Amino acid sequence: MKLYSFWRSTTSVRVRIVMHLKGLTYDLETVSLPKGEQFSDAYAAVNPGKGVPALVLDDGTILTQSMAIIEYLETTYPEPALLPADPVGRAQVQAAAQTIALDIHPVNNLKVVTYLKSQLGHSQEDTVTWMNHWMQEGFTAFQALIRDDTPFCFGQTIGLADICLVGQMVNARRWGLDMSAFDRLAQIDARCRDIDAVKRGLPEAQPDAQPA
Repeated sequence: MKLYSFWRSTTSVRVRIVMHLKGLTYDLETVSLPKGEQFSDAYAAVNPGKGVPALVLDDGTILTQSMAIIEYLETTYPEPALLPADPVGRAQVQAAAQTIALDIHPVNNLKVVTYLKSQLGHSQEDTVTWMNHWMQEGFTAFQALIRDDTPFCFGQTIGLADICLVGQMVNARRWGLDMSAFDRLAQIDARCRDIDAVKRGLPEAQPDAQPA
């Protein structure tokens, strides 16, 4: 398999972690978002959405959108399981994960921030305030949705909600989000980052990583 990825992309972080947790090998193809490589004709042929990640399967099939890729991987490589087997528990984990993937991330990604600055005239300070506002809102909801009596978001082992949290925490640290109300989330993130498969999926472990 081939994974198109950018080191600091939080959606790429999710998929890389899942690939490593499930013991899957892949070739990494880096796509520099700041350089605009996602807009090239060659990459648009891979992913018409012009974002990362994209996963090319062994037979050449291309999958896009991180949550769809993860669902494919969870179905095809079910161990270790990242979602509960029971329907209610599964829906609860997915709801928490989607609070990050569908509520926070879409208004915090590079396309939105670039438009705010280049087309609407907002400053860098404005866009950081914008991102932190939506992370604050989303993390408040996320923290209320997860369990408060388990090492990870919903149990004794890492799952889909934890993986989405780890990715979003990359941005929370980058943009200086006030985490004083989110001690539990910080603790879960730290616990996840001690896992070898998570470490291998983090931005700083990628070959295209840049100095801070």
